[in-house]
Amino acid sequence: MKALVLGGGSMKGAFQVGVIQAVLEKGFEPDMIYGISVGALNTTFLANEAGRQFSEKNAVNWSFASRKLLEFWIKNITQPQDISTLRSRVMLGMNTLMSRFDGIVDPVPLHNMIRKYVNKDFLENTPVKVKVGAVNIDSGEIKYVSPSDRHYLDFVFASSSIPMLMPAVEIEQQLFLDGGMREVAPVRQAIEDGATEIVLIACHSPLLYQPEDINSRNLITLIERVRDITVNQIVNSNIAWAESYVDRSILRGKQMKLTVIRPLTPLFLDLQHFTSDDISRLIVEGYRAGMEVLLKKEKIAE
Repeated sequence: MKALVLGGGSMKGAFQVGVIQAVLEKGFEPDMIYGISVGALNTTFLANEAGRQFSEKNAVNWSFASRKLLEFWIKNITQPQDISTLRSRVMLGMNTLMSRFDGIVDPVPLHNMIRKYVNKDFLENTPVKVKVGAVNIDSGEIKYVSPSDRHYLDFVFASSSIPMLMPAVEIEQQLFLDGGMREVAPVRQAIEDGATEIVLIACHSPLLYQPEDINSRNLITLIERVRDITVNQIVNSNIAWAESYVDRSILRGKQMKLTVIRPLTPLFLDLQHFTSDDISRLIVEGYRAGMEVLLKKEKIAE
């Protein structure tokens, strides 16, 4: 079973889009797609496009699906307001004092965008196995769901909801947030579900980005920095575990393959001030990084 595992990374997910283009263009055809945070968004779009093609042609052109994902990002994600809007300071203060805090920003623009581009029937009938994960605030456990779950889109919203910055999503009287609080790259779940050949695309480099003159008194900047530190550690642990598990797979009599594609140096994108040029830049960086890794593997195999 071939699995495409898409890690979290907020708007750095543009890098992931470029890598996806390279991977699928080179002929990788996933049987499974698993995602967390922005990876959940990209997973959902790919699954939706695969479902659309399958319903119309009974086949999936994965290279074309990746191009549609790239077009979606370039067309729709051009500035912070495309994703969320800053809440009124007065209302934010009042809601916080009255224990009604629901995030510093309102992610309704992102949610509306997803609803516009996703078709329930295409998702439910997609020919690939799909799972996205979000964390239950009460239990602290991560929960994975597939498109057959009637709350699937709510879990996608929750998986991409950055703690403190965005509100928790209520699903059946329970609150859920970003799956990246527990697993940034859902490779363990993919392996548990039978994946034997995995392409894992992460948005974070092994090293942590070190900003210059960070304004730690800016709340949004501080939240982003704390998240970067935490996410970097979690994704490194996820990847180290996967590499160790796959290395030992031959001892279990079941040889597995794992390709990890991630930036060699930290990516930078200001969530408060990015432009379409920033998104395009990251997509190009991702495509180049993906091609470099894949071409290197081809040379080794020769």
